[in-house]
Order: sequence, then C-alpha cells, then structure tokens
Amino acid sequence: MDVPSISERGRATPPSPIRKLVPYAEAAKARGVKIYHLNIGQPDIPTPPEFFEAVHRFDGKVLAYGHSKGLASFLRSLKDYYCRVGYTHIETEDIVATTGGSEAVIFAMMAITSPDDEIITFEPFYTNYNGFAHMAGITLVPVGTDPETGYHLPPRERIEAKITPRTKGILLCTPNNPTGTVYRREEIEEIEELVLRHNLFVLSDEVYREFVYEGEHTSILSFPRLMQHAVLLDSLSKRYSVCGARVGCVVSKNSDVVETILKFGQARLCSATLEQVAASAAVDAGDKYFEKMIREYKLRRDTVFNGLLEIPGVTCKRPKGAFYVMTTFPVDDIEDFSRWLLTDFDVGGETTMIAPGPGFYATPGKGMREARIAYVLNADDLKKSKAV
Repeated sequence: MDVPSISERGRATPPSPIRKLVPYAEAAKARGVKIYHLNIGQPDIPTPPEFFEAVHRFDGKVLAYGHSKGLASFLRSLKDYYCRVGYTHIETEDIVATTGGSEAVIFAMMAITSPDDEIITFEPFYTNYNGFAHMAGITLVPVGTDPETGYHLPPRERIEAKITPRTKGILLCTPNNPTGTVYRREEIEEIEELVLRHNLFVLSDEVYREFVYEGEHTSILSFPRLMQHAVLLDSLSKRYSVCGARVGCVVSKNSDVVETILKFGQARLCSATLEQVAASAAVDAGDKYFEKMIREYKLRRDTVFNGLLEIPGVTCKRPKGAFYVMTTFPVDDIEDFSRWLLTDFDVGGETTMIAPGPGFYATPGKGMREARIAYVLNADDLKKSKAV
C-alpha cells in the first residue's frame, strides 16, 4: 500500500547530533552503567529561589493566554536588565518574548530572509542553527575558523568572499557555543563594516553574556551605527539555570523586524505565561546570582581544561567564555569513538558521554577528530569523567 511522503524540508532537516547518541546512553544505563553527561549544556547550578517563589505566589484562578509580545511585567524586567548591562537605549517596544532562545533564532532567521536566501555564520556553530535554516528554507553559509587561533573570526576578506546577492545577514554567537570563544571588539568591528557596506542584518546570539572568564563581552547592541541592522537573540535558560522554562527574547531597534517577529508570535499565540511571571522575579532579583555562578564555572573550566591537557594526544585552547570547550582527540572518527564510550567501554561501571564534532559543522568531513565538552557538572564529577 502506498504511503504519503514527508516534505523535502522534513527530509533535509538534520536530526540533533547532540541527541543522536541518546539511545546508546539509555542502553548503557539499562546495563547499570553510570554516565557523566558532558554532551549537553544542562547546568546543574540551582535555579534562583525567586523563580519558584513567584510560581508559588501566583494567585490567578485561570492560567490565561498572555500577550503575544510577552507579558508587560516580563518585558519591563528585561528592559531593566539590559539597562543594567549597559544597553540603556533598549525599550520594551524593542523586545519580543520567545519560547526559549531557539524560537528567537528561527523567528529572526525567518524575519530577515525569504526562501532560498542565505545567512553567513562561522563554524563550528551551535548545531540547531543548521536545522532551523532548513526549516526556514534558507541556506546557512559556513565560514571556517581555526582551532589554532582559538576559533576567532577569520580575516574580513574571507567573510566577504562568501557574500552573494542572496546574503541577508551574518549570524554570530559570543561567548560562543561550542568553542567558548569570546570575540574581541575589533572582530565585531570588522563585522560592522561588512554589514554596513553590504546592507545586511547581523543576528547576534548572546545567551552566554555573563559567562566570561577572561576579557570582556562585546554586544552587537553597543554599536550605534548598527541599530537598524542588529537583532539580538537571547535566552534566560543558561543565565538563570532555567532551561526547562523555555523563556527567551528577540531585541531590535528595527521596528520592521520587531513587528514581523510579533506576527510569528501571534501565530503561536503566546509564550508560557507562568514561566514569564517566574522569570520576571528572577531577573528583578538583580545580578547577585551571577557572581557565585561564574566563580563556579571558572573552576569547572580550569578543571576540564587542565584535565584534557593531561590526556596524551588531546589538544584544545583554553575557552574564555560560555561553558564549552571544543577539543581535538587522537582518533580518526570521533563519532565511532563517542559511540564506543557508551557501548563497549566503562571503568568500574562508569563512562562519559561527549558531543561529536561533525554535528557542529555544515562542511562535510569537518570535525571528525573534534568533540564539544560541556563542563556543566561539579568539579569532582568532572575529574571522575576524565578518569574513566
């Protein structure tokens, strides 16, 4: 009997490379093996108590739809937050609440492109950018970065060579997932020149803004000439350890971008109401939560980096931000190695799960010896994960 076919879009959209090893992990756990999960960016830092307290205080008799743009209280708390980090020109009308940072990315991609358009980004990159581009019917054009330079941006000429009449924007992520690179201001200035010269948008994923251990974070919102070109993609997931709340936002001074994204938001009605109420309370509590958290992540960063360098044949650069390090292993096929760790290897009933490098690239054949390590576990567990 004939069966209807799924769409070309569905076939072309790649599965999550971070999660494709999950069946092997589940089988290992069923055998009684303990797994140290270094494959996914799920923090174990406790969520701010203000978040849960706001949930308990909620006294609504009906959990109703909120405004498609976001609850007024949540937009106001975000405006105040951006003011605290120096973006005093941002107003609530410049912000649209989204269902996590993922929705922010896909809404922004779809707002600035038409089908078959192109967005330039830098590989290795956050794996879901590729899937979102397929869903939007556009092409993600990769520009390679070099592990030897710590994955910093390539020279302007190499980026400009990728610009075509179909190019609509450049997508950045700083501090970077998966490399932990913090782009220097002069690097962003190079992007600024290209964006203005070719009249492009720049999408800037800054969800790890607080996670900087050396140097300073440079936001695309700090460039006055880019105010009509800049689209900030943000999320509370990692900043407040609320990944399951799915709360994020898009920020832009370009009213056409904001109005277009709001149309997409109206189609999905609203982001979760109760989570916005709770998130507002966490944001309003101020920045005291970050100080202890960043000290802890810096300890974890140093624990992982020093431990990796003790392994023969392993190379990596010390990441300056986020909570990831892209690492080169002395293997021919990192995917086979990652699978083997789950299917055939353990020490005392324990093993480690990592994220294979090829999933962070669009260029075929890249990343075959690399893996992303997420240092989201406590330092003792990180040491154990290296020992196994």
